[in-house]
Formats: sequence, C-alpha cells, structure tokens
Amino acid sequence: MMYGGEYMLIYAGTKSDFMIDIEHDSLETKLYENIKLKMNRTTGLSELNAWRNSLKEMYITLNDSDIPKDAGVAIEYNIPQTSKRVDFLISGYGLNGKGNVVIVELKQWEKLNAIDGQDAIVETYTGGANRRVVHPCYQAWSYAALIRDYNEYVQDNEIGLHPCAYLHNYPRIENDPLDKEQYQDIMEETPAFTYGQREALRTFIKKQIVTGDKEDTLLKIEHGKIKPSKQLQDALVNMLKGNKEFVMLDEQKVVYESILEYSCQCQKDGKKRTIIVEGGPGTGKTVVAINLLAELTNRMQFVQYVSKNAAPRTVYQFKLKGHMRKNSVDNLFKGSGSYTEAPRNSVGTLLADEAHRLNEKSGMFQNMGENQIKEIIHAAVCSVFFIDESQRVTLSDIGSVAEIEKWADLEESEVVKMQLVSQFRCNGSDGYLAWLDQALEIRETANYDLDGIDYDIRICDTPAEMEAIVIEKNRARNRARILAGYCWDWPKATRNNTNFHDIEIGDYSISWNLNGGDAFAISEGSVHEAGCIHTSQGLEFDYTGVIIGDDMRFENGKVITDYTKRAKTDNSLKGIKTLAKKDKEKADQVADEIIKNTYRTLMTRGMKGCYVYCTDTALAQYFKKLLKQK
Repeated sequence: MMYGGEYMLIYAGTKSDFMIDIEHDSLETKLYENIKLKMNRTTGLSELNAWRNSLKEMYITLNDSDIPKDAGVAIEYNIPQTSKRVDFLISGYGLNGKGNVVIVELKQWEKLNAIDGQDAIVETYTGGANRRVVHPCYQAWSYAALIRDYNEYVQDNEIGLHPCAYLHNYPRIENDPLDKEQYQDIMEETPAFTYGQREALRTFIKKQIVTGDKEDTLLKIEHGKIKPSKQLQDALVNMLKGNKEFVMLDEQKVVYESILEYSCQCQKDGKKRTIIVEGGPGTGKTVVAINLLAELTNRMQFVQYVSKNAAPRTVYQFKLKGHMRKNSVDNLFKGSGSYTEAPRNSVGTLLADEAHRLNEKSGMFQNMGENQIKEIIHAAVCSVFFIDESQRVTLSDIGSVAEIEKWADLEESEVVKMQLVSQFRCNGSDGYLAWLDQALEIRETANYDLDGIDYDIRICDTPAEMEAIVIEKNRARNRARILAGYCWDWPKATRNNTNFHDIEIGDYSISWNLNGGDAFAISEGSVHEAGCIHTSQGLEFDYTGVIIGDDMRFENGKVITDYTKRAKTDNSLKGIKTLAKKDKEKADQVADEIIKNTYRTLMTRGMKGCYVYCTDTALAQYFKKLLKQK
C-alpha cells in the first residue's frame, strides 16, 4: 500500500488563480482544507496568520504585468525524504526556453544578530524565544540543493532552480548583520530581499520567469521520479578528503556549527565540555556525527567516532579500504569499550553515536572498566553524545541524558544540550513514525492512519511473499534487507554456514546473517539472510522486510509482548528472569519497552518502505485494519 506520492504541493495554480484566491479571501481556506486532506493535520491560528501576512506580500509582489499571468505558483512544497517544506515557488520559462523555478523563503523577522565563528548561522526571535537558526539565504539554497539532488525531472530537463529569501518586515540598515562578510558566499548564490526591496524581488523573478508555463513545471516536479538518496557510507571517502557531500538542513546545520565551535574552543582553553544531542530515528544524528568527524579530522584535530555496535564501523571501514592506511582507519572508528584505561583528555573530541546503546562494563564478559559514559567523558576534552532514549533495546543499555549528566558533573565537564527534531528518514515522514508509535502502543499520538503519507508499508501474508518483495527491491542498488526479531536461536556451530537456516516458519526458512553480520548492510549475498537489531541499528536501507516473531502478539484488543519467546542465544534481555523474581511488574515493563523499541527500530530502518510479516495472525490483522489493507 503506497501512500501519497501526489501530495507534494499544498497549493498549486497559475499566478491568475493565486491572485483571485487572495482577492476573494479564499486562499487560507484552501490551504487549511488541503493540509487536512493531504497531510492529515489541522493548521493552527499562528500558522494561518503567518500565511496571511506573507502571502499578501507575495500578492503585491506578483501584481506586475511583466510577470506572466500563466506563470505557475505553488505554496508549501514538501522536499522528498525530509519533513521540510518550501514556502513559495514561481515557475515558467527563461529566455532560453528552459524551465525555471524561483524558490522564495518567506520570513517575518524584524531583526537578527550575526553569529561569529559559525558558518551561515544567525540568531533571531522565533518560536517564542531567541534562537540560533540558519541564515535565510542558506535555508533557501539548501532546499534548492536538495530538490536538485533528489528530483530526476529537475536533473533530466535541466530545470533552473533560483532560490532567494524575502524578509518583508525586516528594515535593512547600513552594515546590516544580515549582510556580514561571513554570509557573502551564500548570498552571492542566493540573494536576500528585505522591507522596501519589493521591486528588486520583482526584477529577480522577471529575470527568470519570462513566459508562463501554466504551472506545468511545478506539477512535473511534484510527480517527478525521486532519485535514491545519497548514502552516508558511500560519501565518507569524499568527506574525509574535505568535500562537502551532504547538505545539512536547518537544525542539523545549527547543531553541527555549534558543536564545531565548542570543540575548537575546548582545544584552545582546555576546558572540558560534554554535548548531548537528542534526536529520534532519522533526524540526522549520524549525518552530523560523520560530518564532524570529517571536518575536525581535516582541521588536524585528534577526533574519533565511537559506537557500541560494530556494524556501522565495519561498513565505514570497508568503504575507506584502499583510500586510507588501515591503522589510520582503525584510529578513526572505535568501539565504546576502547577507553577503559585512556588517560584524561588524551583525545580532542569523541563523537559517541547511538549513545543510548552504551554499557556500564566493557569486554566480552562485561568485566572491564567502570562505566563507558564516564570513560568517554574522561578521555576527551570535548565529548559529544548522540542519543535517542526510545531506542534502548537491551537490558544492559545504560545511555540516558541523566546518566551522561551525572558523569559529566563528576568529571567537571560543562554540559550543553541540543536537539534534532526534523525527520529525514522514512521519506521524511514524521507521520509514519507517529503512526508506528500509536500502532505499537508505545505512546498515544492520534495518528491512526497513514493517509497522505509517502511511505510504502504492507503487511504480507507469508514470509516468502515478504522476501520476494525485498529481493526485487534490492536489484536496483543492493539497498534492501530482511530483518527479524530475535526469536530464533543462532547456534555457534553454524554461524558461518549460510545454508543452515536458523529461522523456520512453516515451510519457509532463512539463515541469520553470517559472522555476526558486521558487513550485512553492504555484502551482496546478505539479501538472502536475516539481520537482527544488532546488525541494523545505526544503519539505513531503502527498503526493509521485517519478521515480527512470537515475542509480540495481539490479544484482547492490545499489543502485548512476551520475553519468554525470545531466543536462548539473545543476550539483550539477560538478567530479566532474575529481575522478574524480585519484581515481576518491573521486569514485564522493562521487557515490554525493549521489545517494542526493537521492532520500532527495525521498522524505521527503511527510508522508502517496510514490508512486514507477523507470526501472530491476530497482530497481522490488527496492522492491516489500521492500514485499511485487505
């Protein structure tokens, strides 16, 4: 069941349509109704007021006979694979007859402050407080860059994208902070127009839109084929060479620049700082971490990327093979147990990704060191923890904001907290994640259906049906994988034998990933194997097939979990039986949280789609009902 691809534009028409809708006071109503219909959400009064003011400004701007009546006008274009939306677009043809689109980022700001030492960051009053945000020209430029990267129609037809910012309430002064030298590079590509500069904006539009296209270009962009997104692991080589591979959007850019500044400050003043970055699945935590690794390495700082899971490190190391010496690569990527005996402040910056997975003790037998969080903070002048507390998937996972704060205090390290909120996975759909939390009964979200959501999710009647879809989806780019709950044993004697099928469901069978599956994400043959939480957390695919085992069922109108159905070889709930003897209620609660978090994580690894088979037919029927799938 594919949801939504047609819902990229909230409003589209010709300039004439737009002008009439403004004049008849009908535009706001149309926007309100379209958002309800296409995005399954209502619009607040503040958003409507913002539109009212900004769109009237655009009405006055477009009220020029030299701007063609049949030029296309669109409002709120959703950028593929993100939850970001472009404010205003105008389309038509240039003098050369090629399609052009002017992208306008609208701001109602009245003042701002420049932030020295950070690229493209300003401070302004927004969302009820003074906040650091990206410069409006960077925002418009980054949105255009992403559309260019993702939309095949734009690429194949050489559609010109011309971004600009319009701060219609902003009185520009001489030596204005908006125009400071540090912003000039981006402003050369993307101009900013302010209060009193409407004519200049008109001139900019008229230069690109000479004749109208009856909104044809916008509609073709909306329905254009979406190119597969760039993969982090593939871009790593170029990033370490100093090339800019990923366009960071909005708060990603703010968080990245802030951490960069803090890290460099730590090296100058020797003061310890601990930065905690919270963010849900797909908010770009790893993108920010890897960008920081590349930039700080290029600045000749001693920096290391730390993760508990070996899988992402293995993928990164494989991609760098042949481009860097092995010892250099090994020195960039470290396991979380590497710092048990590290001297204080021996590393410039440590970037701890998936910090919720950190353990107390290290080593194979969990008998080394004191506490991984303490050891990381102790070893680094600047320690950065990227964390999502809702992705705790084993009993031994201790990573929490409170735990990090506790050890930072004991290590006399200043704590700075930041957040990443926008979604860049599951086709940028916050709606899918909210629906999943509702469906798994993790939290109440009121997202009962997926109408208008551009994400392919299906419940399969057999595991063979699910596998066939995944194998077909994998042909394009080797970017589809099967994942399963840990409900089937993984005997040591057969771990290197892909012909031994550990998972058996009726007449269907499949092997667990070979050798622990550290290269599961990139190995050509692993599409015929099943990965688990330990081989997939921290990685992303285009599509996933997920087998939900007997540890989650639907009974008496509720989604229930049963830790007794987990495999004997699964250590993620090690100690739960002992806890149950002391406090059964607490044990059930903890196990329920871990099992549901596990499936939530597995079902959000696919950026474009997820195909699910449930061993419990009642659970499958429950999901089908929610999805309105027959």
